[in-house]
Amino acid sequence: QVQLVESGGGLVQAGGSLRLSCAASGRTFSTYAMGWFRQALGREREIVAAVSGSGSSTYYADSVKGRFTISRDNAKHTVYLQMNNLKPEDTAVYYCSAGDYIATVSRYYDYWGQGTQVTVSS
Repeated sequence: QVQLVESGGGLVQAGGSLRLSCAASGRTFSTYAMGWFRQALGREREIVAAVSGSGSSTYYADSVKGRFTISRDNAKHTVYLQMNNLKPEDTAVYYCSAGDYIATVSRYYDYWGQGTQVTVSS
């Protein structure tokens, strides 16, 4: 049983930065891989980034590679998504998720946060 709560979304101009946070409950946080997904209006939910339980392995979608960084602090039960050089195409609801292993499709993650809106103006 894991409860996830995202924060840090908001409105930013193109070229700006935001850092999203996902706070997790439970005592087995370090055993879960964590993923960030996003869903834009009228679009399918897509993988953004993921990190293994130890933090030793990461995955990034091609669209965000070099701009976004996923990290985790297991002592704080928190995963982060640092987003730099934001573009209007990054506008979406961003969701934090937890699963047994890193995967690139949403159905392999068992727990989800409520989402946080990110809007990038041009």
